[in-house]
Amino acid sequence: MRTSAFVYPWDVVGDPAAADRIAALGVQQVTLAAAYHSTRALTPRHPKHRVVTAEYAAVLYPPDEQRWRGRELRPRPAGGWAADDAPDGRRDGHRDAYGAAARALAAAGLDVHTWVVLAHNSRLGAEHPATSVVNAFGDRYPWAPCIAQPAVRAYLVDLAAEAAVRPGAAGTELESLGWYGLAHLHAHDKIGGVPLDDAAQYLMSLCFCADCRAGYAELGAEPAELAAAVRSALAPVFAGGSAEAGTGVAAIEKLLGPDTTALTLAWRTATAASLQEEAVAAVRRAAAPGFQVLMHADPAPYRCGANAGVDAARILGRVDGFVLPCTGGPAVREAMLAPLAPHRREGTVLAANFTIVSGMGGSPGTLAADAAHAAELGATELRLYHAGLASDADLGAVRAALA
Repeated sequence: MRTSAFVYPWDVVGDPAAADRIAALGVQQVTLAAAYHSTRALTPRHPKHRVVTAEYAAVLYPPDEQRWRGRELRPRPAGGWAADDAPDGRRDGHRDAYGAAARALAAAGLDVHTWVVLAHNSRLGAEHPATSVVNAFGDRYPWAPCIAQPAVRAYLVDLAAEAAVRPGAAGTELESLGWYGLAHLHAHDKIGGVPLDDAAQYLMSLCFCADCRAGYAELGAEPAELAAAVRSALAPVFAGGSAEAGTGVAAIEKLLGPDTTALTLAWRTATAASLQEEAVAAVRRAAAPGFQVLMHADPAPYRCGANAGVDAARILGRVDGFVLPCTGGPAVREAMLAPLAPHRREGTVLAANFTIVSGMGGSPGTLAADAAHAAELGATELRLYHAGLASDADLGAVRAALA
């Protein structure tokens, strides 16, 4: 199976051994971050640093000033964390960190695809609060731009086209191309005191900004009444500590009722799908023929987050395939891969994404068996998260598995 490892530019830039070390894992490809959210990352083998603090969501290449001139919503270039290969040893984030890393990886014989994070941006929410998702209680989620808002959609579509089609890239993987909601490790998170199951997470992720309220109204709902219904549905969750409704649309219906659930799903699914189509079309226009476009996805359309929920029957006609989270055992792999079997086309890529970092819940020692099971369920490729974050022992297990 064709295999790609996720990599940050700062894993490679300034470390002359990094590209060959990644190639020696036995992968054919790397998925290299071109646009990424804020993070704090360990770099356990880098000769110049051990921790990188990416202070805000940024592009890791110089953005096109002509494209973004005069626009209120625009990407920010990375700070000094992105690159440290300047001749005098200083870090200069305005250099093309992505480009420098991509060239080194290509020289090691690896195919390079871009990794583009879209609707996940805390700095955007901090600087432009009106762009954020607003829950039924009136709380804003500054990490989650609302994808129903025209200005946000225009920004995301142009960002997708620019960040995906970097020089030398043979394809892209688009992450967070859909709704983002409550579930997010935001700074020092303190939201685990009341367990929220699948259905409660959905209700806490519904947006009630002005654009979403207008969307609900167009479908026949009174937005204030809908928000009140969501609050009422969540009241026993916060009172008792668990909704105990289970998972899936049936669980949401148990809390909110079938008709109201159907209305919210209609709005959110259509909004996400149209954005996904627009963004993919923009990438296709910017790219050469044969450029591969994959989405990080979840086959349950109501889900939100890095692996955005998709209407597979609709979106597989636009993208070349999906990257699907498959860490966590056989049941997780079945939930991710089995629902897509009826919608596969000739050449569809279904990439099973496995965490290979033991400290982050991964199991690199079982990678061979896990990959074999994923292949039985229809997976055609593997993704390994994350070659830069993994320990030497974890990488040794990956080399053994891929051999």
